[in-house]
Amino acid sequence: MTWLLPSLLTNHSFYCQARYQASTLNKEKVIRKRHKGRDRRPREQYRVNRRIRVPQVRVVLEDGEQLGVLSRDEALDEAQKRGLDLVEITARANPPVCKIMDYGRFKYEQAKKAKEAKRHSSSMELKEIKFRPKIEQHDLDFKVKHVRRFLEEGNKCRLVVVFRGREVTHPKTGIAVLERVIDAVEDVGSVETRPNLEGKRMFMILGPKAGVVRRAKARPKPTKEASKTAKDGTDKDKGAKPEKKEAVVASPVKEATLSSEAKPAAVSS
Repeated sequence: MTWLLPSLLTNHSFYCQARYQASTLNKEKVIRKRHKGRDRRPREQYRVNRRIRVPQVRVVLEDGEQLGVLSRDEALDEAQKRGLDLVEITARANPPVCKIMDYGRFKYEQAKKAKEAKRHSSSMELKEIKFRPKIEQHDLDFKVKHVRRFLEEGNKCRLVVVFRGREVTHPKTGIAVLERVIDAVEDVGSVETRPNLEGKRMFMILGPKAGVVRRAKARPKPTKEASKTAKDGTDKDKGAKPEKKEAVVASPVKEATLSSEAKPAAVSS
């Protein structure tokens, strides 16, 4: 019976391989059937020209003039006469309202408006600044500048005091640090969440006051030319070398002349 073993193993491997291929083919068929006929192109928000399927529409021109209720074919003829498109702008009205206009220019203006609105919209973020209970005044001032900048940009700021070891047994030191920060930014921010101790960390959240972002945007920014001029001036001051006084070298002939003139004339006896 041992001589049958290799042939049985070979047949079993072929059988497993065939089953795997059949299952793979079935999966591909199911996927093709599921996605068959699906249009992957983005759908238009408005129906245009021949895509309008209602029998009657209320037609409006670009300048707001109304042509009244017309059949779809008549409205399409009016649009073709003017070299424009018939766009269904209010589909739920009875009858639907269609406008004769340049659809390409309309889409461009809509995209431009959306881009402008997105550019002017401000999204608030939560920034985080960490402190230590025994922070030095210089480091505190440096971090307070960042807190002020975050608040002026319209973002919230979470202040975190990190305790180490047995420092957590004296939470008043952390509260004192946070109070110093509040006093430094009270003109641009206000406390939204009071200090809360969680484990070895004390948290507090500051939010911008009303009008802070508007005042920060209205503040005039230095122009590139002014900053470049100032930079050039400082560079010149740094690179300027002190003027050296030239040493006056006395000529030996001149010295001899001066010495002879200075001697008194010999008296003849």
